[in-house]
Amino acid sequence: MAQEPEPTSLLPRPLLAVAIGLPALLAAGVAAVGLFLGASGKEDPAGPTADRSGPVALVPVPAPKAESEECKALLSKLPMQLVSNGTPMPRRDLAAPAPAGALAWGDAKHEPIVLRCGLDRPGELTQTSQLRVISDVQWLEVTQAGSSTWYVVDRPAYVALTVPADAGTGPLQDVSTTIRDTLPAVPVDTTG
Repeated sequence: MAQEPEPTSLLPRPLLAVAIGLPALLAAGVAAVGLFLGASGKEDPAGPTADRSGPVALVPVPAPKAESEECKALLSKLPMQLVSNGTPMPRRDLAAPAPAGALAWGDAKHEPIVLRCGLDRPGELTQTSQLRVISDVQWLEVTQAGSSTWYVVDRPAYVALTVPADAGTGPLQDVSTTIRDTLPAVPVDTTG
């Protein structure tokens, strides 16, 4: 009886091992990522990647009066911590190069609260803008996704306070009191 030849693969053995082992490796990698990120596919908010305690990096924005006497006086009087929704937020360091006229507060679990002094007049300020008065200081609110920026519009220097949506009103009240006690009121300029 004639012996049949043994079937041979068209792929060399090492390449065949990779072709079989690669899907198993890929499945193990997907499982590891799933365990790391959790079932929802989002990072664990308590994990180290959610730590926001390092220096706050701020993008430069036009602030022609950031080094004015008014801004220097205000920055020196602002509190070392703000209370946001019952949580104390200590003053944070700013990443270098830190813009003049800026401060930040926050903790490892929350987005920072950022104050900038000496900004240009906000373009959103018009004759029909609805202003809110807090502790005798007039503010204009500009809302973005996930935060609001409040502009002081009745002082010799424009001040902006950017707060996360979940910050509550405490930071705005504390900053208003300091502004009221530090900077004199001036008429609101809606003409630009």
